[in-house]
Amino acid sequence: MTLTDTPVRTAPFPAWPQFGPEELAGLTHVLESGIWGDAEGPVVRAVEQDYAAFVQANHALACSNGTVAIVLALRALGIGSGDEVIVPPYTFLSTATAVLEVNALPIFADIEPETWCIDPAAVEAAITERTRAIIAVHFAGHPADLDALKVIAERHNLALIEDCAHAHGSMWNNQRVGAIGDMGTWSFQASKNLTCGEGGMVTTNNPELAETIESLRNCGRARDGVWYAHYIMSGNFRLTEWQSTILQEQLRRYPPQLERRDANGRWLNTALGQIEGITPVKRDPRCTVHAYHLYQFRYDAAGFNGLSRDEFVSRMQAQGIPVSAGYPLPLNMQPLFVNRAFDVKATGYDPAYGPTRFEKLDLPVCQDVCDTAVWIGQHVLLGDQQDMQDVVTAMIRVRDAAWR
Repeated sequence: MTLTDTPVRTAPFPAWPQFGPEELAGLTHVLESGIWGDAEGPVVRAVEQDYAAFVQANHALACSNGTVAIVLALRALGIGSGDEVIVPPYTFLSTATAVLEVNALPIFADIEPETWCIDPAAVEAAITERTRAIIAVHFAGHPADLDALKVIAERHNLALIEDCAHAHGSMWNNQRVGAIGDMGTWSFQASKNLTCGEGGMVTTNNPELAETIESLRNCGRARDGVWYAHYIMSGNFRLTEWQSTILQEQLRRYPPQLERRDANGRWLNTALGQIEGITPVKRDPRCTVHAYHLYQFRYDAAGFNGLSRDEFVSRMQAQGIPVSAGYPLPLNMQPLFVNRAFDVKATGYDPAYGPTRFEKLDLPVCQDVCDTAVWIGQHVLLGDQQDMQDVVTAMIRVRDAAWR
């Protein structure tokens, strides 16, 4: 393959976000209503009800972003200084920094080699007398093993928080994620499968937790209290009417998008699984719907005549296929953790305590994934059958050129 080859694709994949006159009409309605931001706003309340129904949860509470959603969940559980929360090392920074924000310590447990979600056996091994909760990230849209994690959480009297930032609509044993654990946290940031530009949500079946989060996101007020009565320490983490109306319309158009991503992900699993050097991430049969925020596979240079992963990514991009190498290092190796750039006194950090000697942790599965993973973004999976075939054709072309 040379730089003069005609790429497999010159046309773009489906644009993201997708929108239409419905979003414009919603924004116009909010503009003319004069209610632009209100914790009791009619559009906020409507989208909360719609999202609770979508997730099959009793309660959904909107907030300003996905990181805040995790912080609110932790605070509602009373987690704070001196507590530990077990998190995976293959996730976005916010899963762990939310723990630091409540002055607790994140404890990293390795991921499963097949699904790249947190490993229940590693979770069990990480539990101490200080452990208060587990955050299970449904990474790329594939649910973590909620069966095993629920058993562990119940046995050790721990809370189970589902980080569903990638998993809008994913199902585990035909049940929507986000209401299987104690709470689910959601992000509607611009890249997410379901977006309003920026926003978050907490879902739960527990009315006491829902009431606490309601207060936490609204300056410590009580829903039935007077306006200037503040009962707990908190701040303003509300979602506006503007964002809520966009989210409402995006949710309405979401089911066919979810169905298409899921179908395309299944098709790619079969097609790419036949290419030597490419191993799609395994889909657990209990994952009955996969949101595919990312399509992920392992790249083995041996199948491509020693071509490095970086060069493979570059050549795929040159063929018009937008792939990336994913996270370059486990989360515990971020400078924030290696340099202890957080409040060590408030968190109770002890330099002699092995699990928080972050740079010395042995997380072999996560390290291997960081070294071999390749990602395809969710917007690509909104394409049609020919778009998916182009991904396969480009990969075969790159492979064949590597062996010439």
